[in-house]
Amino acid sequence: MPLSPSAHIDSFCRDRLPPVGQWPRLVFDLPELRYPDRLNAATALLDGTVARLGPGRPCLRSPQETWSYGDVLARANRIAHVLTADLGVVPGNRVLLRGTNTPWLAACWLGVLKAGAVAVTTMPMLRRHELDKIVERAEPSVALCDERLLDELPPGLPVVSYGTELAGRCARHPAAFDDVPTAADDVALLAFTSGTTGSPKATMHFHRDLLAIADTFSRHVLKPTADDLFCGTPPLAFTFGLGGLLVFPLHAGAAVLLLERATPKELAATVAEQAVTVLFTAPTAYRAILGSGDGPLLAGVRRAVSAGEALPAAVAERYRKVVGRPLIDGIGSTEMLHVFISAADEAARPGSTGVAVPGFRATVLDLDGRPVPDGTPGLLAVQGPTGCRYLGDPRQADYVRDGWNLTGDTYVRDTEGYFRFVARSDDMIVSSGYNIAAPEVEEVLLTHPDVADCAVVGTPDPDRGSVVTAFVVPRPGAEAGPDLVHALQEHAKAVAAPYKYPRRVRFVDALPRNASGKLQRFLLREG
Repeated sequence: MPLSPSAHIDSFCRDRLPPVGQWPRLVFDLPELRYPDRLNAATALLDGTVARLGPGRPCLRSPQETWSYGDVLARANRIAHVLTADLGVVPGNRVLLRGTNTPWLAACWLGVLKAGAVAVTTMPMLRRHELDKIVERAEPSVALCDERLLDELPPGLPVVSYGTELAGRCARHPAAFDDVPTAADDVALLAFTSGTTGSPKATMHFHRDLLAIADTFSRHVLKPTADDLFCGTPPLAFTFGLGGLLVFPLHAGAAVLLLERATPKELAATVAEQAVTVLFTAPTAYRAILGSGDGPLLAGVRRAVSAGEALPAAVAERYRKVVGRPLIDGIGSTEMLHVFISAADEAARPGSTGVAVPGFRATVLDLDGRPVPDGTPGLLAVQGPTGCRYLGDPRQADYVRDGWNLTGDTYVRDTEGYFRFVARSDDMIVSSGYNIAAPEVEEVLLTHPDVADCAVVGTPDPDRGSVVTAFVVPRPGAEAGPDLVHALQEHAKAVAAPYKYPRRVRFVDALPRNASGKLQRFLLREG
């Protein structure tokens, strides 16, 4: 499909799209996926919902306050004014967002899109070391940052803190804004994924992609209503959280309760107290809730979604038994934006992720790109209305082959079209729903003066699925023992997001490498 004329004055993103020959094949075979050439996702999700259902409905909630759809519209419009009038942002500029899940972060994201800019939402736990890489790749012109999280931002990047400063700026601007009429295929967001090399990859998603995930997984599997209350734990910086805790509720005219943080026990209590009806979290949290005896607190949840890592059959079976309805399992990826294989209600089968979501196609291929017979493990390949487009990155050719998106997962499909997860096909560690690139953790550990060499793998863990395990060759003179283990763990927490630190550290004399010097991580996993 030829690209529409762009509304972006700053052509940074268009200039860095992969060559068309490296794009995945895009499929728009549902009527609801046929979008107009000019489309601003924030206009559709917010202004369109207000026009349809009125401004008075509750929209964004926190434990402290509730903003109606009218409130959110006014704030997002004022933020768009601040960006354009105060900060000189023009369509196509990137705006870095940093904060926990709060109504202000959601309003900032909507305001960025309304201004025709490109949202680059970052995990609140990221440290300077990681933010430097994102800023280098995305080249944002400004950042909107929670006033409590300013310390780690790279110097030289213009910043407006939200809380006090942004609210004061907003008060000086009108509550109406003429949204930029972006093209449906203008880039709306850059979502970063660590991949498997330690160098972050930025996935580019269009305005129409944001509506496409709502018109596929949400419309056909989740099936929310305007009376639902959404809640969950994934950060809005994860596309799993962006869809489940912002795009889907706004698309349906529903409300969402945004939590800055919640342990599984706190989440279950909140769900019961606030009458949450749609829940998004990782299998680890469901397992913890059931294990603590708090499963009955989820009885009022109409739709509970599990994604971020494989859902064990035992957890799915126990949830159905305790809560009285099945979990909605699903697999998605940052490259695809959201879930593309799933199943709900009586179609859900413990031990199986599900079937291709309406609007998507999925198959299992061998290493040469040929379909394998049902029942045979192979590489999961997907096509749909969304797909991988890395920002100026040669690794595009690794993810997209012959028009298929290769997710990096090994799957088996049965004769009824159900897909069962077997294993990750790369060196990504999935721990408690977080994707952690082994080489990135290695890079951090190697900056410690007592580390001569190291390798990181994921090892099985009954509670977290996998945990980060580091095999460390100490420098001569360094004492391998509990004190060094603690020092390395604290070092990793200080340099990188704390969830990436190695929970297990094993000291070895040397690492297994092949004749060319390439690290053989599989030997460490097997050992």
